[in-house]
Order: sequence, then structure tokens, then C-alpha cells
Amino acid sequence: MDDDRKHRFEAVYRQTYESILGYALRRCESPEDAADVVAETFTIAWRRFDALPPGGEARLWLYGVARNVLANHRRGLARHRHANVALDTDLADLSAHSPEGSVELSAIARAFRELSERDRELISLVAWEGLDHEEIAEVLGCSRNAVRIRLYRARQRLSKALAETGVLVAHLVVESA
Repeated sequence: MDDDRKHRFEAVYRQTYESILGYALRRCESPEDAADVVAETFTIAWRRFDALPPGGEARLWLYGVARNVLANHRRGLARHRHANVALDTDLADLSAHSPEGSVELSAIARAFRELSERDRELISLVAWEGLDHEEIAEVLGCSRNAVRIRLYRARQRLSKALAETGVLVAHLVVESA
């Protein structure tokens, strides 16, 4: 049974890959994004193999899956762009309220961007989304204690990156939530 499933999936993949890739390429901003959409589409097809229709209908079903994956991808891009705009706004506000007026926004933004995606996400969930440790734990699917430890480490890495740039920002939203 597993061999039949594998062979059928491989046949569907060979028959539809170029069509699904073309669909994604025409709708994504970059080839890398299109590759991600295609990979996720076929991952879903494998997981939901029993729902995959036979014959030519499989291609149409995969277009529907790709459409949903693409919609999720676009929402993710929009959230990412929104977060960057929010960071720029927060940093501009911080600069305007700085007594010295010497906060180097580009250095702060660069330090934040140089953090790992995981660290940026944790700090963003606290600073921009206003979530507490318990809520973050639910979002990330881990314990509250794990969030506390990871967030502490992320804040330490951001503080270190800021210190290396010579920017002293004691009142940034990276302090304890």
C-alpha cells in the first residue's frame, strides 16, 4: 500500500510540478518565494493524499491548494512588512522623545534585523503585539518557562548588539514585559 501511494504521488508530482511552479512564479515576488509555495503545496498534498483526486483533477486540486498557500504566504509578507513599519515608527518615536536626540535609528534597526528570526519574533510578540509570556507560549506551542528563558536570551542578544554599535537605549521595549 505504501509503495502504491508513493508511486501515485510521484506520478502526480511529475505531471503537475511545472504547472504549479508556473502558477507560483507568476504570483510571487521572487523565485525563492515561489519555490516555498510549491514546496508547501506538495507537502500538503502528501499529508492529505487521501483527498487528492485521481487523474487530471489532481492538477486542479493542487491549484486550489497552491492558491491557499499563496494567500497564507502573502499574509505572512504583509505581517512582516507591517512589523517593519511598526519598528520604524517606534524607533522614530523613540528618537523624538530622546533627551539627547542622538539615538541612531539605523543602528537600532540594524541590530534588530541582525537577530535571528526566532529572537525577532519573540521580541516582536512582546513589543508590537503586546502579548505576555503565557500568550506567547500558546502561540509558539511551548511552555511559559521556555518563553521566559528564550525571551531573556533574545533581549540579551539585542542589548549586546546595541552595545556593540555604541547605542545606549535603556528605555526600549526590550525590557521585561
